[in-house]
This record gives sequence, C-alpha cells and structure tokens, in this order.
Amino acid sequence: MSVLQHRPLEAQNPGIAIDLDWIAAATADRTEVERVAASITERTGVSKNSQSDLLLAISVMDLTTLADDDTDERVRKLCARARHPLSPELTQRLDPRAATFHTAAVCIYHQFIQTALHELQGTRIQVATVSADFPKGLAPLEKRIDQIHHSVEAGAHEIDVVIKRKHVLKADWQALYDEVAAFKAACKPRLMKVILATGELQTFENIARASLVAMMAGADFIKTSTGKEAVNATIPAAIVMTRAIREYERKTGVSVGFKSAGGIRTSKQTLEYLAVVRQELGDRWLQPGLFRIGASSVLDDIERTLQQLAG
Repeated sequence: MSVLQHRPLEAQNPGIAIDLDWIAAATADRTEVERVAASITERTGVSKNSQSDLLLAISVMDLTTLADDDTDERVRKLCARARHPLSPELTQRLDPRAATFHTAAVCIYHQFIQTALHELQGTRIQVATVSADFPKGLAPLEKRIDQIHHSVEAGAHEIDVVIKRKHVLKADWQALYDEVAAFKAACKPRLMKVILATGELQTFENIARASLVAMMAGADFIKTSTGKEAVNATIPAAIVMTRAIREYERKTGVSVGFKSAGGIRTSKQTLEYLAVVRQELGDRWLQPGLFRIGASSVLDDIERTLQQLAG
C-alpha cells in the first residue's frame, strides 16, 4: 500500500460562458446510440484477457456506502476494503503490482467524512461525499450551497452534487447553468462531480444537453446517477455523456471526467463501461483523474472473477 499522503485531485474545468446555441444544436440519435450500446454489450465478455481491465476497474472505483443505516463502523470497514480491495491470497497469485492496488476513492455521507479521513490517512485514496440535497436536489439553493461548504470545510476531497431535474425537463438551461456554477464556487478548490440522474431526464437529447450545461458551468466530472433512482447507470446514457465530453474537449481543450454509478453489480457490466470510455474517449481517460466507477457491491464480483481467472 502506498504510504504517500493525500494528494486531492485539483479541479480541472474552469467552465465557460453558457452557449445556448451550442446547447440547442446538441442532439442524440436514439436508434444509433442503442445500436452502439447493444454492440458493446454483445461483444464484451469476461475472459482470460480481462484480468488487467478488472484490476484497472478497481483502481478507478469510488467504493461507496450511502445507506440510511450507515455507521462509523461500516465506513471504517469500507475504508479498509478500499485500502486492500483483494484478499492477500488472491494478491499473491496476481501481478505483484496488485499488492499496491487500492480504489480511487470512498464515497460516503457528510457525517462520516472525519471517520474516512482518519482511516485513510497516509494514502492516496480520496474521500468523496454527496451533497446539494442528495439524492433529490429539491431543497432551496441556499441550503444546498451551505451543505457543500460544510463538506469542503470538513475536509472532503471530492464533492458529488445533484442537480434539480426540473431545470432539464423544462429546458431551463440558464437556471441549470446558474445552479451548477453556484455549486462550483462553493466546491472550490475541491473536485466537483455533477450527478445528472439520467434515468429521470426522459430523453437522450436531455442527457446530452444537461451534460454540456454542467460542463460549461464547471463540472470536473459528470456522473450518471445517484444510485437511488428507478433507472440508474445505463450503457446508452454513458455513450451520450462521453460523446458530450468529447465534444466539449474538442471545442474548449478541457478534459472532463466521466463517472458511471448505480446498479453496476457484475464484472461484465464493469467491463462494458470500460469499453464505452475506451471507444468514445480513448485510453487516456482510463485513469482516476478522468474516469470513475461508483459501486458498493461489484468489487465482490470482480474479486470472484479474478479468482476464477487466476486458476
């Protein structure tokens, strides 16, 4: 395990002025996106060659607990798993580098920030927390901003904020931009991940436009879901979001991260999201500064799969 001290990732997207013409021009062809998604799902499977990608998935994982009955002890156990995600026996059978593998972050509620910071002291594992009236984002803006300030003051390295979905559903892009820009100001200097709750945005076009607005307002990452919606991360939504990221970089020169979260439970699903990022954004994105997988249970399945692959 690394003995280096925390090095919080710096905010990487300064944002730009809102561009309503660019937003209006953004589209997403449902038929084409679903065809590409089906192709990725069909051709992605677990094989002997999957070991390196599964280890990569661990290194970009935000190991998460966001249950109503979370306790300090549960968070301590989560942090211990983040530090040593694989059993010692399995580690010995894998590439020796796996002994130093750890997850990218833990993601927990605000009240457990100090517990996580204490447990992860002396590591590179980031402490992320959810904020801005997670998971619904319905509280008054001032209250949501206060929540962000409190989490920054408590020492969280990364803040996962949730948008008010009605701004997207009403196509009120200025309101969405102003909201995310206010979150960005409150998050400074910490990394901000903006949760779009794509399963509640109704159309791929809305997902594409919300992605662009969030990035224009300064999102360092855009994230699929809270994990609390009826529909969470999906491959089609990931394709739409990563294409928006690619377009944003092409026009601004700024690389924004992507986080898939919610409902990712199997090694195969994990490999599918790696395949989306690799296809739409390239291998450069396959590192913690630009790609995260939010998960609470998939690590167990990845460990079982690695045990099988190790023979």
